[in-house]
Formats: sequence, C-alpha cells, structure tokens
Amino acid sequence: MIRKIRKVAVIGSGVMGGGIAALLASAGIQTLLLDIVPFDLKEEEKSDPVARNRIAKAGLDTVIMTRPAFLMQPKDVDRIRIGNLEDDFGKLAECDWIVEVVVENLKIKQDLFKRIEAIRKPGAIVSSNTSGIPLKRMSEDLGSDFKQHFLGTHFFNPVRYMKLLEIIPGEATLPDVLAFMADFGERILGKGIVRAKDTPNFVGNRIGVQGMVKAMQLMIDMGLTIPEVDALFGPAMGRPKTAMFKTADLVGLDTLAHVAKNTHDLIPDDEARADFIAPEFIAKMLAAKMLGKKTKVGFYKTDLTPEWKKIRKVIDPATLAHAEYAKPDFPCLAAAKQAKGLAEKMKAIVYGEDKGARFAWKALASNLIYAANRIPEIADTIVEIDNAMRWGFNFEMGPFETWDAIGVKASVAKMEADGFSVPEKIKAMLTAGNDRFYKRGNGTPTYYDFSTGDYQPVKVNANIISLPGLKADNRTVKTCPSASLVDLGDNIFCLEFHTKMNAINGEIVDFMADAMEYVDANGSGLVIGNQAGGMPGAFCAGGDLAYMAGLAKTGKYAEIEAFLKKAQTGMQTVRYASFPVVAAPYGLTLGGGCEVCIGAADKIVAHSELYMGLVEIGVGLLPGGGGCLNLWKKMTADIPEAVTDVDLTKFFVPTFMAIAMAKVSMSAAEARANGFLGPCDRIVFNRDHLIGEAKKEVLRMVDEGYAPPVNRPLKVVGTAAQGMIDSELFNMQSAKFISEYDAFLARRIAWVISGGDVRTNSLVDESVILTLEREAFVDFWKQEKTVARVEHMLTTGKPLRN
Repeated sequence: MIRKIRKVAVIGSGVMGGGIAALLASAGIQTLLLDIVPFDLKEEEKSDPVARNRIAKAGLDTVIMTRPAFLMQPKDVDRIRIGNLEDDFGKLAECDWIVEVVVENLKIKQDLFKRIEAIRKPGAIVSSNTSGIPLKRMSEDLGSDFKQHFLGTHFFNPVRYMKLLEIIPGEATLPDVLAFMADFGERILGKGIVRAKDTPNFVGNRIGVQGMVKAMQLMIDMGLTIPEVDALFGPAMGRPKTAMFKTADLVGLDTLAHVAKNTHDLIPDDEARADFIAPEFIAKMLAAKMLGKKTKVGFYKTDLTPEWKKIRKVIDPATLAHAEYAKPDFPCLAAAKQAKGLAEKMKAIVYGEDKGARFAWKALASNLIYAANRIPEIADTIVEIDNAMRWGFNFEMGPFETWDAIGVKASVAKMEADGFSVPEKIKAMLTAGNDRFYKRGNGTPTYYDFSTGDYQPVKVNANIISLPGLKADNRTVKTCPSASLVDLGDNIFCLEFHTKMNAINGEIVDFMADAMEYVDANGSGLVIGNQAGGMPGAFCAGGDLAYMAGLAKTGKYAEIEAFLKKAQTGMQTVRYASFPVVAAPYGLTLGGGCEVCIGAADKIVAHSELYMGLVEIGVGLLPGGGGCLNLWKKMTADIPEAVTDVDLTKFFVPTFMAIAMAKVSMSAAEARANGFLGPCDRIVFNRDHLIGEAKKEVLRMVDEGYAPPVNRPLKVVGTAAQGMIDSELFNMQSAKFISEYDAFLARRIAWVISGGDVRTNSLVDESVILTLEREAFVDFWKQEKTVARVEHMLTTGKPLRN
C-alpha cells in the first residue's frame, strides 16, 4: 500500500494545534481543526453551529492574527475547516492523519482515542503531540491495529519556525508508519526529524530544560545577574541572542515551569533529578503572573517614558522588582569577542578564570554530562541529542559537538579536577584513543557510538548535500576570502558566498566571472547557494554599503559607476550563459541577493522561509545591479506572445510599488504572490534539501537539452507611467506615508523601470534600463540625504526617514 496524506485532522485549536494546522495548510494539505463544544452555551445557542464552533473559531482567528505569522500567506487559511468534537466527529473518517493536541490529561486523551478508534478508516495514522504523558498509557486499552498506527509527533512552538519534530514510537507502532511519518515530516513539512523514545519530555526538552534550570540554580548560588547569564550563554556560546532568560520569556515561564516539574515528577531514578527544581523566585513570578511575552512582563520588561523612549529592565530575583541594567562585563566575554571562530569563543569563556567563566563552565559541564548519561535512555545516539538541541533550541552546536569544540580530553580533565562525576562511557572512549565524538572517515561524517565503542556513519537523507562536508573532502575547485566554487558532483558546481551576511562585494563580483569561466570549461551547470547558519539565516543580505560609502565620501563617483557596471555585466553574463543556472535562496534575500536570484538564474528553488525584496530605497538608493530591469522582466515574462493588446500599466504599478515601498516577502509563497518568484520556480520546505533540489533542477535542464535564453528587446510603459506615478506619490506624501525625499527617489525609480523618455509600448534593449539604473544610482550617491541614510544604517542597523 502506498501511504498518502491528503487530509489531516488536528484536534485541539490552542496555540500549538493552530500552529500545526497552519503549517499543514501552508504545505498544501486540507486540514480539519476541531475543538470541544463550549460548556457555557445558552439555551438558544445549543443548536447554533456558530456558537458550537466558537472555540475552534477562536483558535482559527489566532492563526490568522498572530505575528510573526503562522501561515505562509493569508490565503492558506482557505485550506482549514473548523468544527467541534460532537457535530463533526464523523469527518475524522475521511482523514489520513489525525493528530491530537488537547489538554495534558490522561483520561481525556484515553477517552478521545477510544472514540477515534471506532471511526478511523483502515490505515489512518493517529498521533499525539504530548510530551508529558507516556504513549503507552494513552493507548493501553486500544486494539492492535490502532496501536500499530499510533505514535508521538512532538512539534516545537512556534510550529512554523521551529525545525524540530520528534517522532516517538508507541509500543507496537509499525516500522513503515514511523518511516513514512519521518519522511513526510522532513520532506513535506520541512522539519528536522529526531527519533526519540517514549520517555518524559523526550529529547529536546529533557536536555534543554535541565540546562536552563541548572543555570538558574547556579546563578543564585554564585551571585550572578540575569543579564550576565544571558551574555555568557548567548552568541558567544553559539546560542541565540535571546540566550536563556529571554528565551524563557518568549516560551512562557509557565510552560518552562510545567515542563520542569513534570519531568521531575516522572524521573524518580534520574541521577540529576534535582536539576529540574526551579529556584524559589520562579514560583513567586508565576504567582504574580510574570510569565514573559504573553503577560508583557517576565524576566525582562520594556517601559516607555513620557517621551516614548523604550527603557529595558530586568528582574531582581531577590525582590521581583525590575530595573535598568548595564551591559555585562567579564574578561572572558572580552576574550571571546576577540577570538576567531565559535570553538575559540567557547574556550575563551569556559576556560577563563573570572566569575562569569566559572559559572559558564559549571553550567555547561553539568549539561554535557547529563546529555551523555541520557544515552540510551532517551535516544540511541549522540546525533539525536545534538540535532534536537540545534533544531529545537537554535543552538549552533549540540552538546557533543560543543564537547568536541572545547576539547574532550581537556574538558574531561577539568571536570574530574573540579569534582564532576564523568560518565564511565566517556572515560572508556578516551582510554580507547578516541578523543572526538565526530570525525570524517573516508569522506563520510561519523559519530562515536557508545553501544559499539566505534565510529558509525551519520545517517542523512540522500537529498541532503552538505557544502561543509564537500569542502572537507577537498571538493573546492576555486576560492577566495569572499566566495568559493564547490564541486557538487555530476559536473554541477555551486557558487557559494561566505562574507558577513553573505553580502556582495567587489571580490565576489570578480570571483563570479572566474567561476563562470571554470564551469563553462569544466561543467554542465551551476547552483548559486550557501548554507550559512542562523534562523532565518541570510542567503545574501545585499551589497557592500560600506565600500560604496567610502567611495562616495571621497567623491569617487566614476569608481562607483565602474563597479556597478562590472556587477551588471556579471549578472548578464550569468543570465545568458551557455549552461543552466539555478539560485537557491533562503532567509534574508535582500537587495543584491534578490538581484542575483531574479536576474542571474534560469530558475529559483527557494526555501519556504524566504524574506526577499529590493530594499535599496531604504538607504536612499535603487536596485542598481539589474533589479529594476529584472523585476520588470519577471513580472511580464508569462504574458503569452499571442496576447498583443496588454495594458502594461497593470504590470508596472506592482513592479514600481515593490521597489518604491521596499516590499519584503514574509515567505516564499508571498514572494511568489509579489512577483519575485514565477510559476516555474519551486518552493522547498526543508532548507537542508535546498542545494540538493537545486542541483536536481540543473540536471533536469541539462537532460532536457538546455538552450540559453536570447537577449531580446523589452516592451516598456514609457512616459505614460510618469503622470500616473506622480499623482500616486502626491497622495502618499500628503498622507505622510512617505517623505519628500522618498517621493524624489521614487520618481526616478519609476523613470528607470518605465524605460525613460520613450513612448508607451516601445521596445528597448536591456542595456537601456541598465544604463538608467547606473545613472540614477550614482546620482543618488551625490545626495546628502542618501549618504545620511547609508551612514545611519551602517551605524545603527536601522533605516533613517529623512
């Protein structure tokens, strides 16, 4: 039997249930969102479907209104239907997957599954999103067929943005059901799959919450402040900027406390059970409803002065009063700031001598040891634990990757010297001469397996191509400090940027020309992509503003134009190359990064989390690397040649507005709706698959007998656009939506897109619009207000309205 998921029911419309329903709908799956009938219905409401669906409707409203958005685009909500567990229960018989997300109450879940068992169609999969109740208990009175199709699917919140999905087998789950759901979760929903065991709070929360609560305990014992802990366990340790306490505010202190207590209650034999007992001040915060973001006050809060200035404050655990705080200052943090690479930053902190370093060492060491002791209790290998922490908590490195980074031998010696109880399995590993948890063997990544005492291959999906892995295997064919050309195999190469935020600079422009020559002589096609870390990460956040600002300050406008012309020529060379080119953008794809995708590539294979836009007007510029030209081409590319009488102004207005308003998509689906992705471009939900899927598209074009596009004249709107745009800008300026300088910039942008001083429906060569782009770009740099905008952005990271 070929399993397919065409329709899913989500039972429970709270934040988690709504998030799961939104993800499914965004992935193109018809979804039924059910909840209970309200208990407090009035007599006249008992037969009113609207009243009876009130709870599910409230859940759906939350899905629609929440920001950051649960849905990839608003119209995805059309795939969600709501109902209640009395009137609509029979609809579950139509579903291929039923996922339960109701209150954490064993009796309620057991009763619900008993009802589902009686109605589910043969082969339908049923899962629970629980993390605190054993699957065995929930399904103990159910039949064998139900148990064979029953498992845990534990999503992390917010569902759209958190990559981790833990798959947990029940006591009798069929292997093919587990394999199918893992593949569905990874390939269709874009999740990172961790195979967990049916233990309290599974993998991610078991390790993550131990680390957080233990750090809280040590903070009180050692007299550190909350900002100091967050500074130590932030980016310097490969953790998110929200670190520990800001993360707790985002998650909700009530949720964190519940998971900690639930785990403590369910692990009577755990050697570190006391690590899940939260400090006394946490209970006081809970009683005072200081829960974090949901109550607008938690460990941190933001006050406004009468002048509307934001003042950020942090809680004093001793008094529960909030006060302003200074930037933490430890010698180990200063050393980490100077260190190169994450491993060296970590070492600077944990091997330091100051108070902050001693705290960080104790907190980290206890978490590393705890993770080692949980194998094979919660997972069979170190890989599951590392993946869970990277995907569920946005760590750059999991515990065992971190252990490698700080040095296993050195850290174990320090642990023993400091009185920690190092697991025997770790000692045995070192005694056998194995001083790393991960290494590469014959070109394959391997991990140390405690059960065999040897290294085993890391199992990865065949669709995943790892650029760091290929580079480690000497597959880099050309490189410079800003970019590399990597051999993907099958005569396909990948052009990878690796500057800060992957911004385009002069070196990348020069390297692109060299890379094109190499691929033309030695390959069949090219992927433009990279695998930088972070969430959402940056495919390319734009051009090198600092470089051009330096030229502008010294009046070297001719050099700015020369650089721009070289960039435009490079883009055109890629676009009309003799071989296919596919761009693989994700995350921040702004300015020059957007221009690379829409201008240079035959096709775009985009990650679903794509924040794409031509945002140059925000710094007083316009897209000068072909962005104006190529967005117009993208917008009008799919007009059939047979349709000769077309009102181009209908296409001009959205093209102009996208650039003049610096519109940025909030997903790849929205980028498609905005015209940045065409109907033939693809959207991939799993970012790990992006390079592999882009390579497939290149190979497909090669196999089909690729012929490069022909550079033909473009039909443009011409001077007819100017009056139309002038009236619109006047209205926007009058309503104070834009400044006078914004209007000045926008008029010139309209002039460029429309082809300049030509008649409506004129045919112009692409070089005409590129020349207009360059001229406007240089002229804008001569304006004081543009220079001020750029300097403000470089200094503060924020746009200036002037």
